[in-house]
Amino acid sequence: MALHREASSKYRAELTRCEVDLKKLTEERNALKLLYVQKKEEIRGLRGELARAHQDQTELIEQQKAKLVEQLREEANMKEVETLGWKQHMDRLASEKDTVRAQLSSVERQLQSVKEESLARAKKIEELETRLIAELARATSEAEALAASYRADAEAADTRAKEISDVAEVRLS
Repeated sequence: MALHREASSKYRAELTRCEVDLKKLTEERNALKLLYVQKKEEIRGLRGELARAHQDQTELIEQQKAKLVEQLREEANMKEVETLGWKQHMDRLASEKDTVRAQLSSVERQLQSVKEESLARAKKIEELETRLIAELARATSEAEALAASYRADAEAADTRAKEISDVAEVRLS
């Protein structure tokens, strides 16, 4: 009878230990779920920041375009005044006309340069979005793998606890 009580006590202690292990695994799983949610929120925040940066970039480009247009208008107005003042000097007018064309060409090159920079930034933004999506997928798969591992460990612990319980019941009976 004393041996029976001692064996029963050992099995209960082992069952208690298994229950504690199962509780720890469950807490770890819950912590991983919380971490997954936090990472998801961080990614959502990064997407918002990316959208704001994209919008800021677009607004900056529009402001630069507006300044260039205003500058061109002012220059064109000045040239018209000069042209009216110098109608008698056709040679000089032709020279100034060439100068204005060169300036326009320069501005067009500048506009083209700004456009190319804008395209490069857009491409970089797309690359960042792609990386962000890949990181999200990687983090998700890692979290799922960890969750699957913890589930398998928990199932193994459950199975072991049931086996111990069954053996204890058999020995008790």
